[in-house]
Amino acid sequence: MRRRALLALLLPAPALAQGAPPALLRPTVLLEGEALRLEDLWDHAGPRGGTVLAAAPLPGRRMILETPNLVNLARQYGVNWRPMTGSERVVIERPGRAIPRAEVEALLREELHRLGLDADSEVELPGFVAPLVPAAAMFQLAVEGAVLEQPGLRFAATLAVMAEGMPTQRLRIAGRAAPTVPVVVATRRLALGEVVGPADARAVRLRAERVRPGMAERLDQVVGQEVRRPLAAEQGFPLVDLGPPSVVLKNALVTLLLDAPGLQLAVQGRALEAAARGAAVPVMNLSSRNVVEGIAIGPNRVRVAMGAQPRQGS
Repeated sequence: MRRRALLALLLPAPALAQGAPPALLRPTVLLEGEALRLEDLWDHAGPRGGTVLAAAPLPGRRMILETPNLVNLARQYGVNWRPMTGSERVVIERPGRAIPRAEVEALLREELHRLGLDADSEVELPGFVAPLVPAAAMFQLAVEGAVLEQPGLRFAATLAVMAEGMPTQRLRIAGRAAPTVPVVVATRRLALGEVVGPADARAVRLRAERVRPGMAERLDQVVGQEVRRPLAAEQGFPLVDLGPPSVVLKNALVTLLLDAPGLQLAVQGRALEAAARGAAVPVMNLSSRNVVEGIAIGPNRVRVAMGAQPRQGS
């Protein structure tokens, strides 16, 4: 029985036109359009090559035609072809491109905002696989039937994908939303004592649950400030670790101005700590070796009131 079936497959089709060139089977077919035609399967398919056989598979999907299917098609449409081995097949694929996940999340966030969600919230879609559309087709997205649970911020909706050359796809999506807060993070590693420049920080939004209290939220809280401890790239700026830039550096030689009514003296000293303008700083008078406390008034300049008592232990 199997031999008889195979012999039937190998027999020439009875309806072939006289002198028609032999058709060449294409083992792999990549479809750009929305229909599969006879001429997609064979070169020299004959005068009926433009006949539509079926709808193309969905983008990213495939269909396979085995030898019996191909023989039936060749006989039905007069294609000058017959199988040589009985194991011929055609794999038909339709290339596609994935919908950008960011577009799906933005549209979903906009719809959930109408249901009361903060517009800047982060949207989680666990297990989401982006649908495919034809490679060159324009597409439109719509969110249907969205629901948002309060509290918990869990949501569910239907994503409708519409594109030329394919039927509308509808996918059920579900996940959770998380509120975000503004945070300023470093764009590079910052060493102790560095002054933050405009290019050293950027404003981002992070999930609220990941941000500690007391972090800088605006660039104007950071730019121009001195960091009081090292920071790694992409790390936030704790406000307690920021301060005005130091005008006096630790161990720097400074001019120590001794003020008295109608008199001002200047001696050389050494700052024992760093200080910003207007901050108190201990300074060693290099002449007397006494340590007095003064006020930083400018770059490496410290004012001390005449008669100031040396610090204990100096």
